Amino acid sequence: MAVLLRDITLGQFFPGSSPLHRADPRYKIILALMYIVALFMAKGPLSYALMLGFTVVMVLVSRIPFRIVVRGFKALIFIIVFTTLLNVFWTRGETLLFEYKFIKIYAEGIYHAVFMILRLICLLTGSSVLISYTTSPIALTYGIERLLAPLNLIKIPVHEFSMMMTIALRFIPTLIEETDKIMSAQKARGADFTSGGIIKRAKALIPILIPLFVSAFRRADELAVAMECRCYNGGKGRTKMTKLKTGAVDIILLLVFAAFVAATVVLNNITLF
Repeated sequence: MAVLLRDITLGQFFPGSSPLHRADPRYKIILALMYIVALFMAKGPLSYALMLGFTVVMVLVSRIPFRIVVRGFKALIFIIVFTTLLNVFWTRGETLLFEYKFIKIYAEGIYHAVFMILRLICLLTGSSVLISYTTSPIALTYGIERLLAPLNLIKIPVHEFSMMMTIALRFIPTLIEETDKIMSAQKARGADFTSGGIIKRAKALIPILIPLFVSAFRRADELAVAMECRCYNGGKGRTKMTKLKTGAVDIILLLVFAAFVAATVVLNNITLF
């Protein structure tokens, strides 16, 4: 359990000088949305192959080590197993592969399970590479704030909303590390988190929740005090040291992702058989 927690890379930023690192955060958010739309539009083997290849190319361009990307998959183990079982045993079709009493496995179920797993893996990898791995929390805040700026006209506090989202994303690795420390301390006192059934393991996690909540509230209070000491009073009248500008890299990436979406639509209409 503790090893699994340490392997979660969600919300972490890895500095670098790749084209994705240098891209405007506003465009990266738009590209992430385009990428997700393309993933859910994919229907056939050809479009899924394109989706997988495009995701691998993104990782290579970002220069994020594959071991870091693979480490993030461990957080999806439960979801992947649950989704696989759900599709294999509950999807009905025309080609029956296995039957035992009330258990029936169809080729269509395995087909959907494989493609759903690929979609989940690509979704986690692509969104992480575009949003968290290659974008600093400050740049992400600027990007969200600029994209949602029109909402200021209807009195929506865009800056505060962007700040809250970024802080929440930034503190995910911190809370995971804190949970790992609490679990290690509990194990040193004789706590057992691995033996017994699911209910017993769930009950064993209860002593972790209280100190974790206390730690989270303490960190939130310390952050609030630090922001007040720096005279932070929201986005009104606030200036930025770095102004976001559209560059050649942003235009190229936008065209590449637009071509990816278009290719997905085209391949959906092509059948192999």
